[in-house]
Amino acid sequence: MKLYSNKIIVGFMAIIITISLTNCKAVQNSNNKQKGAVIGAAGGAILGAIIGNNVGKGGNGELGAVIGGVVGGAAGIIIGNKMDKQAQEIENEIPGAVVERVDDGIVVTFDENSGVYFNTDKYNINSASQNTLNKLAGVFKEYPDTNILVVGHTDSVGSEDYNMTLSKNRAYAVSDYLTSVGINNGRLTTNWFGESQPMHDNSTAEGRAKNRRVNVAILPNQQMIEEAKQEAQKN
Repeated sequence: MKLYSNKIIVGFMAIIITISLTNCKAVQNSNNKQKGAVIGAAGGAILGAIIGNNVGKGGNGELGAVIGGVVGGAAGIIIGNKMDKQAQEIENEIPGAVVERVDDGIVVTFDENSGVYFNTDKYNINSASQNTLNKLAGVFKEYPDTNILVVGHTDSVGSEDYNMTLSKNRAYAVSDYLTSVGINNGRLTTNWFGESQPMHDNSTAEGRAKNRRVNVAILPNQQMIEEAKQEAQKN
């Protein structure tokens, strides 16, 4: 499990992310919950874990609407300890997934080699993916004071518009499945990027397989933040 201990957010990056929110394509393709979210200072490290090497290249502020700023001080330490435990549980339950503790959240990356994957041109949840998502949902139920962001991506095979729709369908397939096994829909936000945010080389078969991915970001909800602040004041 990768642990990101640096909680410093570069100021100009937050500004760039916030400005780009109003014009980017994925916001136009996002669900109503995301469109209505409060736009704040985005957690740059979480953003980087989801969209990788494209941070700073523009057009990548779509997630800033749901990724808030880092909670500092004693409250941040309390939240961090809770998220550490949750991240470890996910890693234990799903050893093939890439689990990263980033700022106040967790980013889980699934590709064709790590538990949740889709057949070519398909977006249905197959039996292997169901087994993985069942385990993930079990951890989510243990930690109800979190919000869950599901983000879909594709490789570059096919047209840009087709891949945008495909990544949308795959992201919603994951969100809908989590809802079907008992995760409150109010905790879930869904986003998609098509082929626009590759983390690996699309010129190779291995790179394309890794780019056909779904990211799940797990973030503290307002209740967890408020409780952590209250606990910090008592200590």
